[in-house]
Amino acid sequence: MPLATTGELVTHAARTRSAVAAFNIITLEHVEAVIAGAESTGAPVVLQVSENAVKFRYGRLLPLARAAVAAAERADVPVALHLDHVQSDDLLRQAPGAGFSSVMYDAARLPYAENLAATRAAADWAHGQGLWIEAELGQVGGKDGRPPLDAHAPGARTDPEQARDFVARTEVDGLAVAIGSVHAMTTRTAALDHGLLRRLSTALSVPLVLHGSSGVPDDSLVAAVAGGIGKVNVGTALNAAMTGAIREFLAAHPEAVDSRKYLSVGREAMAQEVARIIRVLSAPVP
Repeated sequence: MPLATTGELVTHAARTRSAVAAFNIITLEHVEAVIAGAESTGAPVVLQVSENAVKFRYGRLLPLARAAVAAAERADVPVALHLDHVQSDDLLRQAPGAGFSSVMYDAARLPYAENLAATRAAADWAHGQGLWIEAELGQVGGKDGRPPLDAHAPGARTDPEQARDFVARTEVDGLAVAIGSVHAMTTRTAALDHGLLRRLSTALSVPLVLHGSSGVPDDSLVAAVAGGIGKVNVGTALNAAMTGAIREFLAAHPEAVDSRKYLSVGREAMAQEVARIIRVLSAPVP
């Protein structure tokens, strides 16, 4: 089917108090696994390519993006493409021509005034290209090998009043909020501040996005969706599923050299994790 747009998927999810799952992709196996997992649940999904993934692919966006577009157009469920954690203006400007309907412009590392100015400029350009744009206020932490901020450090959590000002002045379409999750967690022990999420949801009219969701327990994810999260980003959980399955296969088959043998096992493990997470996000609140 034709490519869906992130904006329409997230807007619908936010309006119905549900959430769309957005999975970061690095290889073609990631692309195929995410789509297979989504098809097995009948749910729409967002494929995300991060700036770090582009760096891994020799700095070239198009090869992975074109593969994702080709796979998405043959999917049985709506699939959208999102460019994630963009800091490079050059990469931002490649998005429309590569099949992306949305971008997450990441200036959260900057002081508030600079984040606001940079994000407003990015939003003006993105809207001129018909792109849905997400930004971040507060710092989720854990990106690029940097340790997460202390939960009580200034700027670590998203302040509702500052967020209201930020969204009004930047005119972004969605906001990634820092409420206790951390990127690249391999244990599911993150403690979300659901009270802060409720205040943010009340203060803001745009969809809210949860980054670092791989480290969040299932019940807390369910509560986050009920509390106003409309897009849930997942990356590390897929990599952990793939790596674990491949390790197990190679331990059992040390003679294996055909990469298709172990990549297919890793792909299937990722597809199962995708389906599991989507089912969690659609679960009723206890």
